[in-house]
Amino acid sequence: MLNILRFNWPYYVVASIILVASITGLFFWTKTLFLFGSIAAFGASYFLLGSLGASHLIYDRSDLYRWTWFNRTTREGPVRNIVVCHCGFDEVSTELQKIFDASQFQILDHFDIEQITEPSIRRARRMYPLIEGTMASPYDAWPILNESIDLIMGLLAIHELRSEEERTAWFKEGKRCLRKGGQIILAEHVRDPANFLAFGPGFLHFHSVSGWRRCWENAGLQLIDEFRITPFVRIFVLNSP
Repeated sequence: MLNILRFNWPYYVVASIILVASITGLFFWTKTLFLFGSIAAFGASYFLLGSLGASHLIYDRSDLYRWTWFNRTTREGPVRNIVVCHCGFDEVSTELQKIFDASQFQILDHFDIEQITEPSIRRARRMYPLIEGTMASPYDAWPILNESIDLIMGLLAIHELRSEEERTAWFKEGKRCLRKGGQIILAEHVRDPANFLAFGPGFLHFHSVSGWRRCWENAGLQLIDEFRITPFVRIFVLNSP
């Protein structure tokens, strides 16, 4: 939750200013302005409490970063070659390397300063340097051999590819690199009522399930499992038919 606050601090500063100004103004405004001030105060407090509360539940209290849910996604046979993809900020690879200790582990960073303009990602990159061994990689041209990877993971990152064409290209590269029987694990917030209640208009930064489905199906992948971690994060497990 603290990272969410650090990376998105301007939004929380603005919301706090609106909250304080609205509450202060309630003592001086006319009845009409009192109504608008009450609405503004409620909206600001809901954003502050709702988004940070949901973030605390998701990232600090749930199983998301305890990784017990991996038991449900384990493929048949050994997992020797793993690729983790991110778009500028990697908070998972260090822990995943401990879990898959005996595996060949490759980290691809798809960050492109011209393409990924989200301010929070730029702040995250300044605060957290890339893990040693991370390879810069275009989202649509990975430096990985054909059919050489057992497991590909995109965890709360691939939504930074904003167009369906970009995400489809990412899935196509994943399919190209997968060995027979290999899997892609995608973890994402999606554009649904739960995330709207938690993040308000910020849920528009996420993509719909139907949009994700079009991308992986256009890339020739199939969904073999789907489940939630909290009401806010979905796990999609894909393979090549």
